[in-house]
Order: sequence, then structure tokens, then C-alpha cells
Amino acid sequence: MRRWGTRLAPHRLRHYSTHNSPRIDPFTLLAPQLAELRQSLLSLLDSGHPQLAQITRYYFLHPSKQVRPIIVLLFSRATNGLGRHWERKLSEAQINGPGGRANELDSPFTRPDILNDWNPSQPTCTSSFNSSFFSLHPLPPHRSSPPSRHAYSTAQKPKLYDTEFVLPTQKRLAQIVEMMHTASLLHDDVIDESALRRGQPSAPAAFGNKFSILGGNFVLGRASAALSRLGDAEVTDLIASVLSNLVEGEILQTKAVETEGVLEPAAEKLREHSTKIQDAWNIYLQKTYLKTASLMAKGARAAVTLGGCKEGDIWREIAYAYGRNLGIAFQLVDDILDYDSAASALGKPGGADLQLGLTTGPALYAWEEHPDMGALISRKFEGPGDVEKARDLVARSSALQRTRELAQKYADKAKEVLQQLPDSDAKSALEVLAERVIRRKS
Repeated sequence: MRRWGTRLAPHRLRHYSTHNSPRIDPFTLLAPQLAELRQSLLSLLDSGHPQLAQITRYYFLHPSKQVRPIIVLLFSRATNGLGRHWERKLSEAQINGPGGRANELDSPFTRPDILNDWNPSQPTCTSSFNSSFFSLHPLPPHRSSPPSRHAYSTAQKPKLYDTEFVLPTQKRLAQIVEMMHTASLLHDDVIDESALRRGQPSAPAAFGNKFSILGGNFVLGRASAALSRLGDAEVTDLIASVLSNLVEGEILQTKAVETEGVLEPAAEKLREHSTKIQDAWNIYLQKTYLKTASLMAKGARAAVTLGGCKEGDIWREIAYAYGRNLGIAFQLVDDILDYDSAASALGKPGGADLQLGLTTGPALYAWEEHPDMGALISRKFEGPGDVEKARDLVARSSALQRTRELAQKYADKAKEVLQQLPDSDAKSALEVLAERVIRRKS
């Protein structure tokens, strides 16, 4: 896996520079929309079981960074109108039929005559269990598909539709990626035995492991049902694959790092040492993509796809490259903070990675400068005093600075790929978001 960057093909639009453009804060720009999405998201998580509803809402009620939905909303604003199938997507959002209307998206996930899925926030269109014998129900009237729209002709130069407009499907996608992220936190906090999350008792600490796992499963179930309503097979494939990536990343994280060699000559040992470190870096970056960057990258690409961009449109590649690079930069900074910040600043226990036996970027850089780190890594910091010694080796090396420099390179690459987008507030906000990811302290 390469350390950074995704090569983009030339495109017919000229390159723009936003160096002299106003600096747009993404959180300020989207604050009203984020508040609205957060409120409506809570209604998607309601359940007829009060304790389940309490668990599934728990992390949503505490402030989060909301980086993932922000990426989705910003790329929607930055590219709507550019895709060859934009007119069709816009039409689907305005008429009866699959693929976009707000009331279509908000209709109950399951018909009450098929599955029991009681949602108190939708009392008129969901029902609780009925013990009476099942009887036949009339089928709902068939809804015809929306009329087809011609794609842009190759001679027509695409332009932004409205830099503040977001399709209903794109808004729902922003909620879905946040739901998937939060479900993964419910599961991660059980696996990692975390006591804190966002400065509050973690869900396992508050409700126990069993209910945290079930709560995460419930959120994934609701996210999956919402995903099926978006009406785009490619988007469904993209977001569904993130679930596999999360599991693969968690398994890969448990893989032991090979640190010991058998070759005796000094030159050979040095080469082998360098090779083992590079192998460890490859595994670490692959894990980082699977667990963190995948959702950001595929969420961004899905947002652009919902806006009518299809195979051959460069905007999808830009979105994916940005999300991939930003996601890796985000996790690298997270790994720095695990060594460099107190629990009060992080909102979760500091030094948790070492306690869990995880080898992250700072430890790998320290291993390059202090071979003694290899023995600690190989036994996953489980020996007496290993955690303290590892922290000391990192502190006595340039590991944190080098990790920050690598994160900066990924963030710079994320900004670089944006240059092919037309100028807009959303584009400027995406650049600022990359900078804020690097500067964050929690």
C-alpha cells in the first residue's frame, strides 16, 4: 500500500486555485444542516424497547466531530450539477418514485404486514406485534419509475447546480455514514474494554457489553434499511463494503508484528530490520485504511455518485482520493494524540493503544531509531514495564514529529486533488477541513 496519494487523470476543466479565496470553516458553513440532520437522525433510531432506544441514542447525544457527514455534505455541494446524470437525479428527487424524494426516504423501513419494526417516531406507519392470526393485506399501488432524462452531451460543459443544494438522498447518506461510524464505536468499545468515550462513560460502562453489541447491531440494521432506500446499486455496494472493511481492519489489527530475525551478518541484519519495519508499516497503513479511511473515502464517492456522477466522471475519483488521504491523516493524528494528550483532552483514556498491545505510527518510527522497541512490539507491550518503556522510547525519538509530518503529507495530498473542482464555498471548506484535521487536539 502506498504511503499517500491517488493519481488523477487530466480533465477538460481548467485547474482552479483557491489560495486567495475566503477561508470557509466547514463546521460553521454546515452548522444549521448538521443540527437538522442530527435531530431527524434520532427519529430513525427509535424503538419500541426503551432501553434499546436509550443505548442507540447514547453516542449521538454526546458531541462528535461529525467529520464523516461533513465530507458527504461538502462533496454534494461541491459537485452537484457536474455529473452526466445530474438531471435524472434531480428529477428523481422531485417526483414520485424510487431514488430520492424526502417522503419516500422517510416512509417506514418495513411494511407492518411483513415485519414487526415498531418505531414510536412513526406511529401511523409502523406497528407493534399483533398476536392475532395473519391475514392477507391489499398490495400498495404500484409506483412507476421516474421518466428517464438524457445525460449531458459530451460537448456540454458541466457546471455547479447550486452550491448550497443537497439532494434528499445525499442528506440521508450523511446520516447513514454517521450511523455506521457510531455502530462501530459501540462494538469497538466492547472489544477495547474502553471506559470513556467523548468524556463520558462508554456504552459498555453504562449499559454492559451485551447491550452495547446489540445496540450496535440495531444501528447497523437501521442504517442498512436506510441505505436500501437510496435507489442506487453502486452506492449500496460502496457503503455495504465498508462493513467488511471494518471487520477486516479489526482482524488485521490483531496481527502480530514480526520483529525478530535469524540472519547473523550485520549488513544482512540491518537490511532485514529495515524490511520488517516496512512490512509493519504496510500492515499499519492498510489497517488504517480499512478501519478509518474506508468510510470517509467511500462515503465521499457515494455522495458524488448520488449526484449523478458515473463511470468516467473524474469527480468520483477526486472524492475517493480526498476521503482516503484525509482518513489516513486523521488516524495518524489520532495515534499521535494517544501518546501526546491527556485523557481529559481526548475524551477517552490516553495511552490506550499501548495498553491494548497495538503498534501504531509513532511506535514504528521509534523502532527505526531504537531497535529495543522491536522486542516490546513483538510481545505487544505485555511485559512488566513495557508500556512505560515504549512511551519513553517514543519520547526520546523523533517519532511524534515524523508521524505528524506523514499526516501532513496525506492532508496535503487530500487538498491537492481538490484543485480540479470548480471554485465554491464547499471546495474551500474541504481544504480547511484537511487543515483542521492536522491541527486538532482531541
